[in-house]
Amino acid sequence: MSRFATGPGEALLERLRAPLHDALLRLVGGDVAGRLAEVRLTLGAGGVDPFGLDPEWAKYVLFFAALLRRRYFRADVFGIERVPEGRVLLVSNHSGQFPFDGAVLGATMFLDATPPRIVRAMVEKWVASLPFVSLFFSRMGQVVGVPANAKRLLEQGEALLVFPEGSRGISKPFEQRYRLTEFGLGFMRLAMETSAPIVPIAIVGAEEQYVSVANVEPLAALLGIPAFPIIPQLLFPGGLLPLPTKYRIYFGEPMTFDGDADDDDAVIEEKVRMVKQTIQSMLVAGVQARQHVFW
Repeated sequence: MSRFATGPGEALLERLRAPLHDALLRLVGGDVAGRLAEVRLTLGAGGVDPFGLDPEWAKYVLFFAALLRRRYFRADVFGIERVPEGRVLLVSNHSGQFPFDGAVLGATMFLDATPPRIVRAMVEKWVASLPFVSLFFSRMGQVVGVPANAKRLLEQGEALLVFPEGSRGISKPFEQRYRLTEFGLGFMRLAMETSAPIVPIAIVGAEEQYVSVANVEPLAALLGIPAFPIIPQLLFPGGLLPLPTKYRIYFGEPMTFDGDADDDDAVIEEKVRMVKQTIQSMLVAGVQARQHVFW
């Protein structure tokens, strides 16, 4: 038995590996496996990296992410050549109720960047408590969003994806689409501490994939989750699937910030405001440039 069949999830993956591989290869093309071979990974004796990234799991997740990127959301990409090699913070707006935007952005960095990159992302601390989900994120190399993890990843030269809006972004009602909510300050302190450039990113299209009319905060608090959106389309057959909106992903010019990472919040807030205003301007331009939500 292979090293991947160590539990129910791994055993199922092992049985489905060959037919799944062939089917996905036909759907998204043969470049996924080839590009994965180009990615530099530091693997231990167990075949995983220090954060749990398993290339075998990653391959299949990347296949599905590529399917979303190419076939479902049909993303157009602008300016990805601006992303520098080595350590970099990718800072993006966050929307859509469910994190499809993160998956599509990760697939874009893998499929369209030269060389291909596996993006690491900081996940909410509460995700680590979810059965199976925490294992899935670990095998993809995504880590709990604490400063020590983020700093270590950047020091290893990784591309780190950050959504400074956090759960506030994905739980916005439809009427507030493409209006950035409050940004946290942690990403800026991290960029300054590690001398990592920030690449601002605007994702247009995710705001319309689920139409949320309200967020029931008391119920969210009762369930211990960040948000409980009311999404009418979920009541209809097939409503669990996001609407097939067309994504447009814009990469801005890298931004660098000097100074002391331990500066007062007021100093850091001014730098964060510059990043937020840049992304907001990119969003406005992107929405104005498109002719239709679905094509």
